[in-house]
Amino acid sequence: MLEVAVFLCGAVVMVIELAGSRILAPALGTSLVVWTSLIGVILAALSLGAWWGGRLADRRPEPRRLSRIILLAAFCTAAVALTKGFVLDFLQAGNGLHLAAVAAVLALFAPPALLLGMVAPFAVRLRLLDPSRSGRTAGDLYALSTLGSIAGTFLAGFVLIAWVGSTNIILLMAAVLALAATCVHPPSWKPGLASLGLFLALLLLARAADARLARGGFLDTDTPYGRVIVCLAKEEGTDRLMRAMITGPGARQSAMYLDDPQALALPYTRFYRLTGHFVPDMREMLVLGGGGYSFPKFALAAHPELRLDVVELDPGVTALAREHFGLRDDPRLRVLEEDARTFLNRNGKRYDAILCDVFNTDHAVPFHLTTVETVRRLRASLTDNGVVLVNLLSSMSGDRGRLYRALFATYAAVFPRVRAYAVENPAAPGLWQNVILAAFSNPEAADRPSADPELAAMLAARVPDPETDLPVLTDSYAPVDRYAGRPPRLSGFDSPAPGN
Repeated sequence: MLEVAVFLCGAVVMVIELAGSRILAPALGTSLVVWTSLIGVILAALSLGAWWGGRLADRRPEPRRLSRIILLAAFCTAAVALTKGFVLDFLQAGNGLHLAAVAAVLALFAPPALLLGMVAPFAVRLRLLDPSRSGRTAGDLYALSTLGSIAGTFLAGFVLIAWVGSTNIILLMAAVLALAATCVHPPSWKPGLASLGLFLALLLLARAADARLARGGFLDTDTPYGRVIVCLAKEEGTDRLMRAMITGPGARQSAMYLDDPQALALPYTRFYRLTGHFVPDMREMLVLGGGGYSFPKFALAAHPELRLDVVELDPGVTALAREHFGLRDDPRLRVLEEDARTFLNRNGKRYDAILCDVFNTDHAVPFHLTTVETVRRLRASLTDNGVVLVNLLSSMSGDRGRLYRALFATYAAVFPRVRAYAVENPAAPGLWQNVILAAFSNPEAADRPSADPELAAMLAARVPDPETDLPVLTDSYAPVDRYAGRPPRLSGFDSPAPGN
């Protein structure tokens, strides 16, 4: 039974690590900084645990002791689910993402990882009866632990996260560790089984709480590619009731008025109406990033002749849009569940307008969609009079404006004319806000005036071309995470928001 426990503990380590990325995402995002902190701290904790466990095993190589270590790891794992809200709220208030990410992983995930790191060397010592077979014994048990980690990786990534949810996964893993503790030392079965019952009861309570919140209009769910919150809110300034989709720290992927589902609820989405101004006779549109499908719904209603392709990587997001944001089947709408870059790489169709509205959970456009190679594919996918609109969150000057300036330079290297429009305040270059880049196949379209007062106001929000102080982004060098930095902490529903 010791081997079963070693396998289970190896599996739990990787399940906790992968689920940890979902737990951190709403407060800290899932940038390279967060993943580096998660992997690095957990590896350090496992190493320290292996060092400590080997020494404890040499002093008292008793199965009962290893059982208690695993049971303590189970309680530390369950503590993640119970304390994560407090820890992340406290750390989110700071401005240093690097420090906050490391501190969060240390506080939440290092304790169970350290204890689980003790398991393999302790098990080796318990099985080490014949010195002539010590190498084989150690190799067998470490291989078994690694096989468990492999199984845990695929189980978490392919099954658990998409179907169970990160918080429930953590409680489930605590229950698995309680079972593993019983396997190590069956005579002391009472503490292990009592703990198993406790963790399963907590899991049932957590699921009941989720169901109660969902009935009240709050849904916190894990999709195959991210963690998504759907909730009700009031629009700032009007108290108009809306439903919002949240995918990152303070970010709204989408919002929909409950009394007018086809209206554009978020200010930046109204700027997408410029597509019809720049290309009055548009018939084919491509939207990269579906989210709540706010603009696709509006465009199909406003342009009866329009055919629209939406590329959305996450089928879970599309399912949420159908269930909560009024997305309906339409013969003029084609939804493709695919990465936007791979779609562009193989696309042979040409569009009158392309909207790039793709974000990770850190308010930055995924790096592989910012490069000059991607921009070339975008231009190849446009008609001779076509336009690309790109939504990004950035300042326009200073360190917080580096993403905007680098992206502008990259588009300007491919398109004959590029313009930028500040959604909130074009007179505040240091303000972190939605900025819409417009890249034109036909330069003359950029200067077309509008008699529509709303469109004219959008055109008047144009900002001067930025200084070219940053290199063009490429597939081999695109430091988007560093350029984007960590945005200011957002609150309420009047703050800037990626997605549509």
